[in-house]
Amino acid sequence: MSRTPRDRTNLAGKRPGKIGRAGKDAPAVEPLNIVHGALPSREVILRFIADHPQKASKRELAKAFGLKGDSRVELKHMLQELEQEGMLQKSRKSLIRPGALPPVTVLDITTRDKDGDLIGRPAEWPEDQGVAPAVAIRQQSPAGRQGKGKAPVAGLGDRILAKIFPAIDRGGPAYTARIIKVIDRRRGAAMGVFRTAPGGGGRLLPIERRGEEMVIDPDFTGGARDGDLVEIEVARLGRFGLPRAKVLSVVGSVGSEKAISMIAIHAHGIPHVFPPAVVAEAEEAKPATMSHREDWRAMPLITIDPADAKDHDDAVHAEPDPSPDNPGGVIVTVAIADVSWYVRPNSPLDREALKRGNSVYFPDRVVPMLPERISNDLCSLKEGVDRPALAVRMSFSGEGRKIGHTFHRIMMKSAAKLSYQQAQAAIDGNPDDKTGPMLEPILKPLWHAYGVMKRGRDRRQPLELDMPERKILLKPDGTVDRVFVPPRLDAHKLIEEMMIQANVCAAETLEKKRQPLVYRIHDGPTLAKQEVLREFLATLGISLAKGGNVRANSFNGILAKAEGTAHQTMVNEMVLRSQSQAIYSPENIGHFGLNLMKYAHFTSPIRRYADLIVHRALVGSLGLGDGGITPDEEAALDDIAAEISTFERRAMAAERETIDRLIAHHLSTRVGEEFSGRVSGVTKSGLFITLPDYGADGFIPISTLGTDYYIYDEVHQALSGERTGLGYRLGDSVTVKLAEAIPLAGALRFEMLSEGREMPTAVRSFHKAGRRERGQVRKKPGTRPPRGRR
Repeated sequence: MSRTPRDRTNLAGKRPGKIGRAGKDAPAVEPLNIVHGALPSREVILRFIADHPQKASKRELAKAFGLKGDSRVELKHMLQELEQEGMLQKSRKSLIRPGALPPVTVLDITTRDKDGDLIGRPAEWPEDQGVAPAVAIRQQSPAGRQGKGKAPVAGLGDRILAKIFPAIDRGGPAYTARIIKVIDRRRGAAMGVFRTAPGGGGRLLPIERRGEEMVIDPDFTGGARDGDLVEIEVARLGRFGLPRAKVLSVVGSVGSEKAISMIAIHAHGIPHVFPPAVVAEAEEAKPATMSHREDWRAMPLITIDPADAKDHDDAVHAEPDPSPDNPGGVIVTVAIADVSWYVRPNSPLDREALKRGNSVYFPDRVVPMLPERISNDLCSLKEGVDRPALAVRMSFSGEGRKIGHTFHRIMMKSAAKLSYQQAQAAIDGNPDDKTGPMLEPILKPLWHAYGVMKRGRDRRQPLELDMPERKILLKPDGTVDRVFVPPRLDAHKLIEEMMIQANVCAAETLEKKRQPLVYRIHDGPTLAKQEVLREFLATLGISLAKGGNVRANSFNGILAKAEGTAHQTMVNEMVLRSQSQAIYSPENIGHFGLNLMKYAHFTSPIRRYADLIVHRALVGSLGLGDGGITPDEEAALDDIAAEISTFERRAMAAERETIDRLIAHHLSTRVGEEFSGRVSGVTKSGLFITLPDYGADGFIPISTLGTDYYIYDEVHQALSGERTGLGYRLGDSVTVKLAEAIPLAGALRFEMLSEGREMPTAVRSFHKAGRRERGQVRKKPGTRPPRGRR
């Protein structure tokens, strides 16, 4: 039965026209024509989800449309079809339109509109989805909360967790938001380069492209000298003239590496100074006792880490399984620092750790999640020192199948601290004085156990991308010495596989105990991304099966076909781009890349808050003593997962940008020189170029490629000239000239020296087949497209 005129409220329970941006009245929107109890059309479903993301779960959809019985089953099938077609995607408990904001999002409040209302944007947004959408922030008065307590109030520069609603006023931002909580408050501090001015004082030059120049009066320079990177506080914003600022601290010379990493710390709002209460709690902490602990100090557990590691949070041991029921089997023990003993829920240490989310690693420094007293001392599994730990004892069959595991809260004493290179050298026949006596009793059993576990890994077939990770080696003065790719050793793989299996055990145990937890989840590629990859691979004569059941081993077959060919790097990059990003969530969908159904981060609680939550969940659910998870934490897992996922992306962006700035600074004296590069990205705007010898990335604008019309072909990942038929494809080796380097922005601009190569026949045919209808003709330099095409 259709709705009567009296009942023509929208399905959010409000009348049209009452929800505008920032709480203003907005024009009415034509309501959906809904017949309750009847299955709606696909178009109605999609529109409803777009308009009401807060009601986009299967249960809420069925309730909104009055569906029961068989109709609910039909709805489920329709939603599955829409997911398979790439029209919808899962986001935690809800369904969203691809590219839309999820119902709960972390926002950075960046500006105000002409009416003075706050505007925010998603804290993290994929580059390939264009500009992040604007969100109007609705400040809610305490009176409007009807007894629910004081309303959270945010200001310019704050980071918030917000409930997202689509805006009805299409003339403003696409979304409005209600503040759930303020995650981090920015106190008006900014950063820039100090330049002295005649007569005293100076100017602040912004380090961000959209920053504003400011005046610094002589009394407020803070001892800064010309060229110093300084942190400032805005002193006055006048109606006329430039803003005035006060120098709070001098970071150092803008040419130093310290300054470059501080730019990233500031730009992303990464907390890097521990409050006094946090430091005091850490300093007052006492070594753990034997309460509720098993004494495993006689077991020869060892740590294997990078040579320069300052904290050691995991130790390993392996031995043959003595059980006659498991011939050829092994027992592997992984012990992890018991951070939950020292960092208790809602303590100053805990609140600061959640605020940071994870440790952030720069070439010259680490911004730790926990103070050094905890991370580098009490919770570091130091050689020959008693340390508390949570351990998992895992049994594997001779075929590499895990047949059982148990968790234990223990006191351990590391038998040795080894580096990856040191352990590998011993196995390869070059032991030193330390590893020689350990070779037979400790190291060889570990490598034997890894060989057994590898059989299971090979059968599981996780995604095996070949993307070497480059490292930067610094000189004593903090500048770049060289960029290199460290070798991938079996020692690395051994530790990685043992940690993965320990993480699986944590998820399985907590799920069996029906204990809420934070999973590490990784969704499969969307149908849209699969189709882009499929069309690209077809140009190389490689096929990818259609449908929604693509597995990690499907991509491994593709990578194997490309191995050793000229397309190997290009195929690896395209497969990587097709993948979703792993996140944290209390709702489990499995881990696509690792090809695992149950997975939770457990092995790095010193540097990841997610692991600390899992430790507390294990302690509480298994009755292992103090420091277990609390009901308040369990109730907040949705918010915690959203925050730490955002903080992880923040850390990755800061680390990447610091490396970009370092390399741009390193190459800034070589403008005009020629370099060998590779096309690492193709867009409508131009080409991204990577210099393999330097790990540097730069851009060539399409307007500088020549006087031809260049046409972007997404299928073939190419730019080709309409007149000449010559162009450039992803993966092409080219020679370029460095035209510009902007160290503070981490930006490099190149000029193309290599002539384009002749494009395949398929590319030329694509151009002739209605290129203007596709909107893929790029402008000739110096021309402007018609107004309707901008």
